[in-house]
Amino acid sequence: MKTKATLAAILLATGLFAQTKPSIAVLNIDSKGVVNTSEEMGYLVRLEVEKTEVYSVMDKYEVSEVVKANTIDLNSCYSKSCLVNAGKLLKVDKMLSGSVERFEEKVIVSMRIIDVATGTIEKNETTEYLNLPEIQKMLRVSVKKIMGQEPDPMMVKLLVDYDVPVESPKNTLRLNGPRMGFSSTLGKAGEILTNSDKSKGGFDMFPVNFQFGWQQEIQYINSGNFQALIENIFLVGGLESGKFLPSYTPLLGFRFGKGAWEFGFGPTFRLVQKAQGFYDTKGYLGEKNEWHLKNEWNSSDTIAGKPTTNPYAIESRLDSRGNTEISTGLVIAVGKTFRSGYLNIPVNVYVAPRKDGTTVGAMIGFNIQKKKRVQ
Repeated sequence: MKTKATLAAILLATGLFAQTKPSIAVLNIDSKGVVNTSEEMGYLVRLEVEKTEVYSVMDKYEVSEVVKANTIDLNSCYSKSCLVNAGKLLKVDKMLSGSVERFEEKVIVSMRIIDVATGTIEKNETTEYLNLPEIQKMLRVSVKKIMGQEPDPMMVKLLVDYDVPVESPKNTLRLNGPRMGFSSTLGKAGEILTNSDKSKGGFDMFPVNFQFGWQQEIQYINSGNFQALIENIFLVGGLESGKFLPSYTPLLGFRFGKGAWEFGFGPTFRLVQKAQGFYDTKGYLGEKNEWHLKNEWNSSDTIAGKPTTNPYAIESRLDSRGNTEISTGLVIAVGKTFRSGYLNIPVNVYVAPRKDGTTVGAMIGFNIQKKKRVQ
């Protein structure tokens, strides 16, 4: 008998508690610039409100019945007066309404709870989220907030605080990812690379060189709209011409503003084939101004008018018959990073000025932004 009495008391207490919860109704949620319709938004918000167990949520079928009977246009009932009138017809204590709108790279979720009896706005809540395909999770966070409950901090971090600038010098951002693009070498060096006569040192390459590789980016200063960074870029090119041309470029870079405009400069190191030789400007060995290897001058030749020793300065030049060595240069790059949620899409153009031929090119890539844990 004692057990039965206890169960009865528990059931009675549960019933009384359920009766004391105020009632609330959710109509359509205004939707602009996102995939979900206003009706779908209303359904998702109603579901999340039910999960909080703060209010007794009116069933969507009951709402639909009253709406049809009173010819309420749900697609335009967002004003306070309309919501209060609808709440009186639905006989609920509270009405929850709001909007979900996308502005560029942000999704803004606004919600408000209206007290039907007084016709006043009881609570307001607005949160800016990253533009991600996670609408239901965003609504869950906003509903938790307006209900006075603590949302999942990890979910807030991923949806809201992910790209907040890191002010502490103990934190850095590493943005690593693949890079691909093309380059073209101008001037004398470009002529040598595209020359099909290998007996003259030509490389028989295409005028445009495809490149691909990997970039590692480390931000060592991040202060609001300004970041200073180091980029390590490893590339391979020339495969379309049957060549393997690796390069390494460390850049000192700077990024400005929310639009993520970038500027960087630094040295570049490449493996190239070069040979020692000279230009025969007088035409002793044939046509004038032709390039010859150093060993092509034979001092024992007795051709009339030819000096016994090579009168020309010996210099190093690109030559497919030469030895592989490291070549250095300067790279200057500008670009912009486009963002879509967590995804970063850097687009850069660059120039590598050289006396024998300037190289110009463009690169594109993608990466996922990650935060380093603070030790």
